[in-house]
Amino acid sequence: MGLKTVLPIAMLLLLITNGCSYLFYPHAKDFTTKAKGTTGVETLINLTNMAEATAKGGKGVDQPFDDLHNQFHAIDNSICCVEKSVREQPAYALAVTHNKELGTIFKRLWKFKDDQPQRDQHLDLFASELQEMRQTLQTLR
Repeated sequence: MGLKTVLPIAMLLLLITNGCSYLFYPHAKDFTTKAKGTTGVETLINLTNMAEATAKGGKGVDQPFDDLHNQFHAIDNSICCVEKSVREQPAYALAVTHNKELGTIFKRLWKFKDDQPQRDQHLDLFASELQEMRQTLQTLR
């Protein structure tokens, strides 16, 4: 294969892999560093606590909303970084499902970021899902 073929394929792989999120959301790595626990599960629990504290009020894309966005990506990136023995437990599959639900809720939250009543409703739903995810993660300790 020539360079003209390899380069677009490499760029496509970079764009679709989950590990490149820090490329697009560099502050997510900062939140992951702040939340670093002794295990991957502890880090995720700390991140859910951070995100839940941030998921309150505001309008449009203000600083707390931007922080929540980066915290969501930190959670999304960290879910796959837990130890192999934890990933084999059934509760881990439920945590992954909660993570996917957070992604769906956040997409709707982004869509309604400027529509105050719906923004607040989606923030409440996001915070509720974070609580459920944290409860699941605590069973994995």
